[in-house]
Amino acid sequence: MYRYSDFDAAFVATRNRQFRAQVERRIDGSLTEDEFKPLRLMNGLYLQLHAYMLRVAVPYGTLSSAQMRQLAYIAERWDKGYGHFTTRQNIQYNWPTLGDVPDMLDALAEVQMHAIQTSGNTIRNVTADHFAGAAADEIADPRPVAELIRQWSTDHPEFQFMPRKFKIAITGSPNDRAVTRAHDIGLRMVEQDGARGFEVLVGGGLGRTPMIGKVITEFLPEADLLPYLEAIVSVWNLIGRRDNKYKARIKITVHEHGIDEIRRLVDARFAELRPAFGGVDQQMLAEFRAQFASPVLKSAPTDAYDTAYAKDPVFRSWADTNLTAHRDPDHAIVQISLKAHGATPGDASADQMRAMADLAEHYGHGELRVSHEQNIVLPHVHKSDLPQIHAILQQHTLATANIGLISDIIACPGMDYCALATARSIPIAQEIATRFDDLKLEHEIGDLKIKISGCINACGHHHVGHIGILGLDRAGVENYQITLGGDHTETAALGARTGPGFPAEEIVGAVETIVHTYLDIRESREETFIDTFRRTGMAPFKAALYPEKEAARNAA
Repeated sequence: MYRYSDFDAAFVATRNRQFRAQVERRIDGSLTEDEFKPLRLMNGLYLQLHAYMLRVAVPYGTLSSAQMRQLAYIAERWDKGYGHFTTRQNIQYNWPTLGDVPDMLDALAEVQMHAIQTSGNTIRNVTADHFAGAAADEIADPRPVAELIRQWSTDHPEFQFMPRKFKIAITGSPNDRAVTRAHDIGLRMVEQDGARGFEVLVGGGLGRTPMIGKVITEFLPEADLLPYLEAIVSVWNLIGRRDNKYKARIKITVHEHGIDEIRRLVDARFAELRPAFGGVDQQMLAEFRAQFASPVLKSAPTDAYDTAYAKDPVFRSWADTNLTAHRDPDHAIVQISLKAHGATPGDASADQMRAMADLAEHYGHGELRVSHEQNIVLPHVHKSDLPQIHAILQQHTLATANIGLISDIIACPGMDYCALATARSIPIAQEIATRFDDLKLEHEIGDLKIKISGCINACGHHHVGHIGILGLDRAGVENYQITLGGDHTETAALGARTGPGFPAEEIVGAVETIVHTYLDIRESREETFIDTFRRTGMAPFKAALYPEKEAARNAA
């Protein structure tokens, strides 16, 4: 993991002192809320429906055991005893009082964390594959590159007041677990003639105008990455729309100008910038790679795992869903579900955070990851330790065997917390998970991604869900639109609307109808929901959801 330099520590401490003084001025009335707003947003502090919310950066989703314990302490000391892990691989605290926030930031600094640039029209937290450094299908660990991008983008003088926020994601695997095609810039590590570089995508994003990113270059040498990123962002910063915030994201700029014109402008700007990058960035990258060196992996028999898998059906179910292949066959990547049936997706109590920190320390080289799917990952676990880990997870309601299944739902906070939301997300997610747990169907259903957003800003990624649900306000009544066929992977696609929305009391039943339709028409248990949808199209699902309308249309 990256460790702060003296400069990093001094920089964060200075920012915290500045913000403490700004908070004091807001509390004593010297600053109005309008004056304070841009200052708090620069430090990750939002004002939501009921209270302030502090969003803490977890760079590329990587945490140490000590950091996770500190997050637990902060949740207990200054919040309501829990935190919410987000699709940006961050953690949010939903109930801090304004006067406590400077102390929370100082507590974060003690473990080399902060909340800088988790809001505002800046380059946000760089996200990465949550299996980075451990995945069997990986070309190379992308996190050293993500750290380079983080340092370049933090407090960059040209990029602090851009047309809108800007998000970058990176993966080192051909199997995209970082949603790179739905980001302002997506970076996919590739190799060409023995050299390592990146396929660069630009102009992706969700929200009110969802778009899949377009390839601006198929192969960018690694040494050219920072000047090329700077060229993209500076071109957009110059020509991006500032007259309308709904048209200010780079996806609209790419759409209006066309990818060929954007590529021309970026190439011209890159030619101007490249000579200024004399190799210091590559020296830094080499230093970062040393800090991200793979841990020394344990060598031991796997008999304990093999026995538990053969004899314990509960353990076997968990292993089948929550474990992923590690690059070392005697190890596994453990995904810890924060989606117990009926729980709030992404929430973890302070006790649960401490339990996960202890597991990482004792069995996982002191390292954890936050996934964009709002779960926690132990990236390096020897198989012999898995039965004990599973037993401890059971004690803390963390052993739900549902990764990738219908109850592993991504959901934004929705109208329970967010001032922008137009409908609730959390109760819908809870009801869906509980319904299918009661039906005991989710393992029969298999891989199915449900994603729920409580407004058109799409923080729940509903556009790229196999089943996407968007909550809207229709004349004061919550109404939920359904999309089908979305995909967040390397075969990314935006879901298509099924038709009219459903009221809150009918949306769970509508999801059940979709699922039963899939089970009826799939060709085998091996054919997943998304594969079935791609084979059949929308028609059978639409007929099941709107039988009267489909019957009337057929009669006509």
